[in-house]
Amino acid sequence: MPPGSVRATEAGPSPHAHGIIRLMVAPVPQRPGPSDEAGKSLQETYAPNSTCYGCGPANERGFRIRSIPHGDEVIAEWTPQPHHEAFPGALNGGVIGTLMDCHSNWAAIWHMIQSQGLDHAPATVTAEYQVRLHRPAASGAPILLRAKVIDSSEDRATVECVLEAGGKACATFRGTFVAVKPGHPAYHRW
Repeated sequence: MPPGSVRATEAGPSPHAHGIIRLMVAPVPQRPGPSDEAGKSLQETYAPNSTCYGCGPANERGFRIRSIPHGDEVIAEWTPQPHHEAFPGALNGGVIGTLMDCHSNWAAIWHMIQSQGLDHAPATVTAEYQVRLHRPAASGAPILLRAKVIDSSEDRATVECVLEAGGKACATFRGTFVAVKPGHPAYHRW
């Protein structure tokens, strides 16, 4: 059955199912994500020359997070180093904010690519965000970032993100990201 099509079938032999029609819907496939293309992240696929401190693949001193689509979320795993600590064993709050901001921005970009059928990453900027720090995030092991678009229009998306360390939610984030137009300083950044 072709993707997105619907086919009616008669229900099985159960006497209770007589005359009932079941609809079988084939899923509409999503466009392949970067993880389908040689394990590349969204950043490596759409902005390989970006020097953004949080997510730019070309910034050798930056965090270089790698955001990967996974179902309706975008996920990233990142391992902090001792120089990212606020105090021994705990990740700095500013580092947490930067990680969540950059990762959530890529969740917004991926959503725009998917929903608008784009073949490029729109240049987006952070309009606003809020971070809530719930508990210290341990700095000696990988952390997990999970971001999801919760509201969107053609040129903006609101994203919620969770930062987990040791299997516990340590910080939550909510931000709005806007696709900018020609004339904005960030328009040609990718």
